[in-house]
Amino acid sequence: MVFNRQGYSDEELIALYKLILKPRLIEEKMLILLRQGKISKWFSGIGQEAIPAGVTKCLNSDEFILPMHRNLGVFTTRNIPLHRLFSQWQGKKGGFTKGRDRSFHFGTKEYNIIGMISHLGPQLGIANGIALSYKLKKEAKVTAVFCGDGSTSEGDFHEALNVASVWNLPVLFCIESNEYGLSTPSSQQFNCKNIADKGIGYGMESYIIDGNNILEVHKKVNELAKSVRKNPRPILLDFKTFRMRGHEEASGNKYVPHDLLEKWVLKDPIENYQAFLRAENILTEEQEVIYKHEIVEEISKNLKIAFAEKETTSTIEEELKDVYAPSNHVNKDKPSNSVDNIRFVDAISKGLKQSMERFPNLVIMGQDIAEYGGVFKITKGFLEQFGAERVRNTPICESSIIESAYGLSINGFKSVVELQFSDFVTSGFNPIINLLAKSFYRWAQNADVVLRMPCGAGVGSGPFHSQTNEAWFTKTPGLKVVYPAFPFDAKGLLATAIEDPNPVLFFEHKALYRSIYQDVPTNYYTIPFGKAIVLNEGNEVSIITFGAGVHWALDEIKNNKINADLIDLRTLQPLDTETIYNSVKKTGKALILQEDTLFGGIASDISALINEHCFKYLDAPVKRVASIETPIPFAKKLEEQFLPKNKLHKELNDLLNY
Repeated sequence: MVFNRQGYSDEELIALYKLILKPRLIEEKMLILLRQGKISKWFSGIGQEAIPAGVTKCLNSDEFILPMHRNLGVFTTRNIPLHRLFSQWQGKKGGFTKGRDRSFHFGTKEYNIIGMISHLGPQLGIANGIALSYKLKKEAKVTAVFCGDGSTSEGDFHEALNVASVWNLPVLFCIESNEYGLSTPSSQQFNCKNIADKGIGYGMESYIIDGNNILEVHKKVNELAKSVRKNPRPILLDFKTFRMRGHEEASGNKYVPHDLLEKWVLKDPIENYQAFLRAENILTEEQEVIYKHEIVEEISKNLKIAFAEKETTSTIEEELKDVYAPSNHVNKDKPSNSVDNIRFVDAISKGLKQSMERFPNLVIMGQDIAEYGGVFKITKGFLEQFGAERVRNTPICESSIIESAYGLSINGFKSVVELQFSDFVTSGFNPIINLLAKSFYRWAQNADVVLRMPCGAGVGSGPFHSQTNEAWFTKTPGLKVVYPAFPFDAKGLLATAIEDPNPVLFFEHKALYRSIYQDVPTNYYTIPFGKAIVLNEGNEVSIITFGAGVHWALDEIKNNKINADLIDLRTLQPLDTETIYNSVKKTGKALILQEDTLFGGIASDISALINEHCFKYLDAPVKRVASIETPIPFAKKLEEQFLPKNKLHKELNDLLNY
């Protein structure tokens, strides 16, 4: 291994030595503790220390870096107190996640480090969002994000590189090409010679770097980081290295050919650099012993602090409290007396525009939302008023854009992402469920993201553009779900969703867009979440519904003079159970109407809640009315047969006559 010390002083060379030595000594200690059962799991980065330490050293302390689970050198180079790392690995509160997550699954804005989730790929999209925030703030900064060569097989990798290239984002994509993804060799992961070869396909620079040579890593990355700060752009870095131990310790590495291991033993980044420093008369054996002793003492001292800490305990109240970021700061703007009679679609557009005017840190992203104005024309004219920086057309890649929205949130921005149709949310399911929803609970980072979800049948759009899939998300702690039925509610609830620091899925029924009119206040106003509204009062039955179901129920009540309470839920998470219970206790009968198919829908949970809390008041079984258990068909007669609208009359009469 050839080390070129040109431009480095003796002191700088020793500083780099200490940076790679420290994580190695910590890891050796952790492997002992693992065998003693004092930590539960370990992902070893032995043999790869030069990459995280070298890259981190090249970034300024106020620039974000996104490591993976073998990048201990990122944390030690950022000088995180070791006892906090040790507490994190033991699941104690002195760590960063209150015992709710382990190892390197955490972030800390104090040190500008954003930790991974187990799905690996989303890190890359988050880095894009952070880098975009730098550009929006006109800050000359760079973001670095890590992944292994195995992770480059994930769609998130390709989406993230494409977005970064299209938007010219200042990101260093650091790929640790360590030859294995768990036990699968790279030859079975991709069919190009080098990961760097992929750069040309995304129109970005790429470089191959000896990942075991600390001087080569530091010199090249430092040069590129300075360049990217001046000329923002993404760069793909292919660090050649090897994973000397198993994916995690329990899996071992017996699948690795012995001669391959022997080859990389000879390329050990610390042994080789140590030999170079000795040859240059920069490091003596006595100094080496002193440096190691100092680090071992620091490790021992901090382990004592972590071991002395009590086992993590909590209360149910505390755990529930930390699922959502506090939203008590949400404005209480009231509706004015000045109104316009407008359509549902206009109310959403006006509400979104007024939020853009109120929050200069709000960014809208989505496919075709800029010049075209969105497929439903909700953002028509926004580009001219707010500019291309804040109204951003995106490539077709829901996952990466949602990840980018989260990255924006980390650095102080709000974002609204338009899913062209709610059906397409499946392409971004992972970051919603595993990233946005869990973020505040895991490490107290809010996800200030609204996902607009045009949904619903009744317009002949068929199986891929007609679902009303709210139940996928009401099940997930950490998400809020809003589903208005009227223009007044749509405008006010959208404003609340944008103000709320938590991730909100905002469902907009397409069939209501241009069919429902209402007098809507012209000013900016909000409506509290978790407050249903009783649209009709009666004594014989409680009809509980939302979205298009509200209008079906109103027609039924009006046409057949039904003596019913009609509850429009408006928000499904949080759910206004008090209004539901009070109504059911009064009427003694309950019908829950949803457009979604019956099994597993939110009607099932509401029914269970009523049975648990109102059973003694019931005069009949709770009735659920929903669509039939098929995908949504296209042909008009088939779609009508699918929807519950036409069977509502019979089901309601059966319940009334029970």
